[in-house]
Amino acid sequence: MTDTVSADTGSRMRVWAWRIAFVAAVALQLYGVYAPREAGPHLGIPQIDKVAHCFLFAAVAFTGTKVGLPARWLLGALVANAVVSELVQHWLLPQRDGDPFDALADVAGVALGAWLARYGRSRVSRLTP
Repeated sequence: MTDTVSADTGSRMRVWAWRIAFVAAVALQLYGVYAPREAGPHLGIPQIDKVAHCFLFAAVAFTGTKVGLPARWLLGALVANAVVSELVQHWLLPQRDGDPFDALADVAGVALGAWLARYGRSRVSRLTP
């Protein structure tokens, strides 16, 4: 009986951990693309912001899929947000520039996050004895 209770408690804790991770990923992603000024430090590495865009969107796609959101809606909303965020940056945020290559990095991040959520665990589990 206690094994069942502890397994159920562990399962609920994992669900809540994924939910918290998803909310944190969404908050960080929204801040990163909609902040009035460019988010993060300027590192002086050309095109490093594309990597940040990719990882921000990958984190939301990955955690959202793990939370159990329908992939069709989640990934569609993220792709739409990739385009809309660059238009908002171009037209409504004077300190920001809309960049179509940022949108491409965002979409690549959506694909990466979805791929990792679907195939990442099975690949890792095959590697561990």
